[in-house]
Amino acid sequence: MENLPLLMLGLPKGSLEDATVDLFAKAGFQITKSSRSYRPAFDDEQLDGRFVRAQEVSRYVELGYFDCGLTGQDWVRENGSDIVEVCDLVYSRASNRRSKWILAVPEQSAIETVKDLEGKRIATEVVNITKQYLQKNSVNAEVEFSWGATEVKVPDLVDAIVDLTETGNSLVANKLRIVDTLMFTNTVLIANKSAWETPEKRKKIDSIAMLLRSALEAKSKVGLKLNVERAKLDELLEDLPALRNPTVNRLADESWVAIDTILDEKVVREIIPALKAHGAEGIVEYPLNKVVY
Repeated sequence: MENLPLLMLGLPKGSLEDATVDLFAKAGFQITKSSRSYRPAFDDEQLDGRFVRAQEVSRYVELGYFDCGLTGQDWVRENGSDIVEVCDLVYSRASNRRSKWILAVPEQSAIETVKDLEGKRIATEVVNITKQYLQKNSVNAEVEFSWGATEVKVPDLVDAIVDLTETGNSLVANKLRIVDTLMFTNTVLIANKSAWETPEKRKKIDSIAMLLRSALEAKSKVGLKLNVERAKLDELLEDLPALRNPTVNRLADESWVAIDTILDEKVVREIIPALKAHGAEGIVEYPLNKVVY
């Protein structure tokens, strides 16, 4: 008799899809999908899942169709979903930065603050978040749902928009100006409350969370190996604090030592020439799949 999967996962279809599959691969889970299928195949017999729009994941997790899933903090809040937020996973299609929902108007608009929206019209995908924001600021304005391409609707169709931005490039291209930021958001791993209270399921969800976090941590780091004369070791470590607390091992030639450390990838281009200047040899940079603290 075929064993039933332990967990049913909700995975985001759309802009986050490929980045999510890549992240799971680095975490050690191979997900096979086809362009026309919403039912991925996992190389872990304890897992099954479906691709659905990120906007819907939290609702299905709350209802128990999914035991856990990945979606944005914004959609959890927009849906008012009663779920468990297991961990933050700051990644997206374009970068590893958090995105933000902003209130924007045309560059030449007379609107300078949220108070200037009294009696105006706003288009957005996050109607509930926008209404909560207006209520908090005691502003009465009409909020209409936008199916997309929200930035092109001002000023002809609406007075302002609430839209998601990561790089700001679209705002510049459409000659828009930011008036305020409603919230920052990033991807989160969420769990159904009942599944979270089931020890076997919680253990598996925690394991997935740890591996996904470690894969994300590794994306910005590299490993570095090198050899240096023992007599130069203290000077090298003092002059290059970015090496932190490396592992130092003896070599067959006791006048030399081997150093192994993990660094932020962006500092390696400065570190390697400095290491060479300090007499380091055999410098090897290598990629990492996971970093677990």
